[in-house]
Amino acid sequence: MQEYSDYQLILLIKQKKQEALSELYDRYAPLIYSFAWKALQQEEGAREVVQSVFVRIWTTEAEFDPNKGQFRNWIITITRNLAVDWLRKQRSLSSQLVSYYAAEKLERVAELAELSVESQVEKQLLKEQIKGMRAFLSQQQLQLLEHFYWQGYSLSELAAHYQEPLGTVKSRLHQTLKILRKHLLAGGEEW
Repeated sequence: MQEYSDYQLILLIKQKKQEALSELYDRYAPLIYSFAWKALQQEEGAREVVQSVFVRIWTTEAEFDPNKGQFRNWIITITRNLAVDWLRKQRSLSSQLVSYYAAEKLERVAELAELSVESQVEKQLLKEQIKGMRAFLSQQQLQLLEHFYWQGYSLSELAAHYQEPLGTVKSRLHQTLKILRKHLLAGGEEW
């Protein structure tokens, strides 16, 4: 199985070939564990995330499209999402908030996972462009984005935090994203 590409292994996994999953695990478990550990700073959580990544690949119809990017970035994105889910679960269990430091660290680790210089440059340019958008947003909108995208709060958690109806929070987030989209689009392009 070592001669198979990552994409070929994914296709074999869809056919429920356990050897393909084992090979993929051997290739990527150390990377996933390292990413999860850096994000969570917790061995138990990192192990749980590694297991969840491979369970998700085995049990869902997760589609990797080699035309949209590299496999390594795809699997790291899954890992990041599961790490955020794990943090939410822990926050819910202990009823403590995720610290800004942990969310910021998770973002830095995600940036380190980017492989190509080109994608790092694109990401940095987008980040700078988004930072420039701060002038178009109110403090409340900036705080909403911070909580939702970087600290991993769900919309219902934010509604409880702000003591507002869920629909109001959804609407505010939608309007905030609309403002960002309007100012990020260059020459009338559509997202």
